[in-house]
Amino acid sequence: MGPEYVEVKKEDFHKYADRGIQAGHCMLYARLPGHEFEGCDLRAAVLMQMRFDGHLGFPGGIIEPGEEVLLGLIREMVEEINFDSDKIMLSEHNHVVTHWNPKGKILLHFYALEVTEEQIRTIEHRALDSIDFGEEVMGMFRVPLYTMSDGCRGFPTFIKHSFVGSAYAQLRRGLLHAGIMSEDEIKAAEAVSCTGKSL
Repeated sequence: MGPEYVEVKKEDFHKYADRGIQAGHCMLYARLPGHEFEGCDLRAAVLMQMRFDGHLGFPGGIIEPGEEVLLGLIREMVEEINFDSDKIMLSEHNHVVTHWNPKGKILLHFYALEVTEEQIRTIEHRALDSIDFGEEVMGMFRVPLYTMSDGCRGFPTFIKHSFVGSAYAQLRRGLLHAGIMSEDEIKAAEAVSCTGKSL
């Protein structure tokens, strides 16, 4: 994430909220103890989505004027992934970080919600019936949170993709917040150059 994004403390939200627009996004995840793929610990199922513009991001979107951030985020999640807010509760306790982009004049609120493995599968299935599926949202996927034996495939390759706005910074922060990956593990993946690696 570049210098165009500034972290904002919760008590200072009001100083920025009236300067532009607000948006909310959420990382849904479930821990997967004992799950492996080709000898790699899967760690967790962390959901992201492919957007209409080809970038990767989290479910969520723009908060309408006068709308509470949390309610606006839930509304967007219902539209984008058919989120069942009656069975899975998202609250302010799930808030992780907020960034301000002075150039774009947008205040970006990020949440992370842990659910069960069964719930994550239900979320994935329900997303296919969302009103935005196939239009604004091209589909959900799980982030590969491992590095394979060649030292490149998996997370190091994944993070080379194009993330929208602050989405990569949000993913990074979310993984640290949830204790899914450590700072050293993320930095090691970021340092990997996969140029010329065969698949």
